[in-house]
Amino acid sequence: MALFTTLYSGSSGNCALVLDQGRYLLIDMGKSCRTTLRGLKSLGLAVSDCEGILITHEHADHVAGLDTFLKNYSVPVFGCADTLDMLDSRGTLPPAVDAVAMDGRAEQIGGFTVTSFPTSHDVPCCGYRIRTPDGSTMALATDLGVLTPVVASHLAGCDLVALEANYDAFSLRGGPYPYYLKVRIASDRGHLDNRACAAAILDLIQDGCKKFALCHLSQTNNTPELAMTTVYNLLLSAGVMPGRDVLIQAQSRNEISPYIEFTPCKT
Repeated sequence: MALFTTLYSGSSGNCALVLDQGRYLLIDMGKSCRTTLRGLKSLGLAVSDCEGILITHEHADHVAGLDTFLKNYSVPVFGCADTLDMLDSRGTLPPAVDAVAMDGRAEQIGGFTVTSFPTSHDVPCCGYRIRTPDGSTMALATDLGVLTPVVASHLAGCDLVALEANYDAFSLRGGPYPYYLKVRIASDRGHLDNRACAAAILDLIQDGCKKFALCHLSQTNNTPELAMTTVYNLLLSAGVMPGRDVLIQAQSRNEISPYIEFTPCKT
C-alpha cells in the first residue's frame, strides 16, 4: 500500500512524502530541519527509513531546512544538475552526502523508481514521477507557470497526482503584491492558478487518475476553500462528482495532511 502526504505545503514551505513498505522519499524541505523532524516523528518514521530527498529547485521555500538536515544526516539528495550545483555553491551539500543529478533520467532509489521532468519556472526546476515498490505510480508538479506537453506526459496515467494550485487569479490581481511580482507569478515561468489546475485535473481524470492533492497554495492569494471550489465547479460542470468519482484534497500549509492511499489503477 503506497501513501502520499505533505508535512507542510504552501508558499511558506514545502515538503512531501511518499511511503511504501515502511520506506519513504521526501520531496523538498522548505522549513526548518526541526519542523521536518517533528513531522516525521509524528508519523512514526525515522530518518533511517528515508531512501532519499528529491529537490525540485533552489528557492528557499523548498530547501530552507536542507542545510541543517544534511549536516546531521547523510541521506542522498537528487535533483537537476543546475539545482545541485547551486546548492553545492552555497555549501548546502556536505562532501559525505551523495548528490545525484537526474535531468530526465530514471533513477532507482531503494525500491522506488523515480524520473524527473522539467517544469516551467524562473529558475531550473523539475517535478517527479515515482513508481513505488508495490507498482503504484504518482507524480508531483509544483512551481510551474504552465502545464507543458512534457509535464502533461509525465502526469498522465498516474494513480495519484500532486499538482500546484498556487493562486486565485482575482485574488492575485486585487491583492497587496507589487505589480512586478504579480506579473512574475502569473507568467508562464511563475505559478499555476486554480483554474489551470482544475483544467489539468479534468484532463487527467480522462486518463484514469482518480486521486489528487492540491499543493503549494499561496497564503496571500488563495485559500483551500477557493482552490477546492474552483476545481469542484469545473468537475461538476463536466459531470464528474468529487467525493464519488474522484478524491480531491487541499494540502495543509502548516500541518501534516491526511495520508492519501493510492494503488495501481485497474484497467
